Amino acid sequence: MILLIYMLLVAAVVASPFGILFANEATPPDAVPLSAAIAQINYDFNARLEELQDADTYDNITVEGSTADWIEVLAVFAAKVAGSDGEDAADVVTMDADRIERLKAVFWDMNELASEVETIEHTDSDLSDGDDSWTERNLTITLTPRTAADMPSVYGFSSQQTEAMTELLAERAMLTELVGSLTAYNVEASEVLRRLPSDLSAERRAVVETACSLVGKVTYFWGGKSLVLGWDSRWGTLQKVWADGNSTSGTYRPYGLDCSGFVDWVFYNATDGAYYPGHGGGATMQHRDCSPILWADAMPGDLVFYPGDSHVGIVGGRDEDDELLIIHCASSTNGTVVTGVRGFTSIGRPTFYGGH
Repeated sequence: MILLIYMLLVAAVVASPFGILFANEATPPDAVPLSAAIAQINYDFNARLEELQDADTYDNITVEGSTADWIEVLAVFAAKVAGSDGEDAADVVTMDADRIERLKAVFWDMNELASEVETIEHTDSDLSDGDDSWTERNLTITLTPRTAADMPSVYGFSSQQTEAMTELLAERAMLTELVGSLTAYNVEASEVLRRLPSDLSAERRAVVETACSLVGKVTYFWGGKSLVLGWDSRWGTLQKVWADGNSTSGTYRPYGLDCSGFVDWVFYNATDGAYYPGHGGGATMQHRDCSPILWADAMPGDLVFYPGDSHVGIVGGRDEDDELLIIHCASSTNGTVVTGVRGFTSIGRPTFYGGH
């Protein structure tokens, strides 16, 4: 009887807005962890930012304002969807394609994005010399967020929905943990882990598990590094790309990792901060920290490189056809993914493994 009452209580919680606190526990085939759903929306947000910044050539780009607090967005989303009595009501435990679209709609309702181009004509500084007049073009992107307190009137919340939203906001610590969860894996990453050899060393298994924890969750950011143990609170926040040498340099996008930054973070976290290959020197130094091996000898946790060390990834194991799987943070996909070996031309074994 006690067990039955407990199960009924859990079912009631899951069906309510508080079900979002269990969002990383539901794993249907088309579901993703909540952190991965947020990353998908950040990808969409970044695409709109890129569209504005790539529309023309600008001398200066400035971003004013900030995005809405993700914790508030989640609380509003849960109250709106799971707290509704209408036909569109749904649980918020499973983050499938439908729920992600609903979450995205709430995100954009709480984030207004506007832009303005200022043109300044600079006249010739010396009429006796050649004409050095020029036109300065400055882009200002303005972000205007709404708060959770604004949304009950926007959505016409009932008193129960407003109360649920307020109570969820009091669970900020739990929601923050969900946003930065490293223990919930998407389907791709789960399959990589399922296929790991049973006799794989603890060191190698820790590297692959740690790499899989970011698959689908962290966006690509040129020059993005992190030596933070656990989830880096900067990920997903709007930052200026300060590193030179890339088409995104000088633009603004959600912060994440570049390819070598991903590898550094993985090994740093897998070893509790004791080791990361190349000591922050990028893919070239990471390659130098490896011993060359044959492709046939590849093992999960080894490193693979593009020609000229222009890109780096981590061997995740093999697929059902015995082909290598690579975990890497790629600019082409704007995030951390699992792919085949295509493009990678050399492989090395980090000194961390001691030749094993």
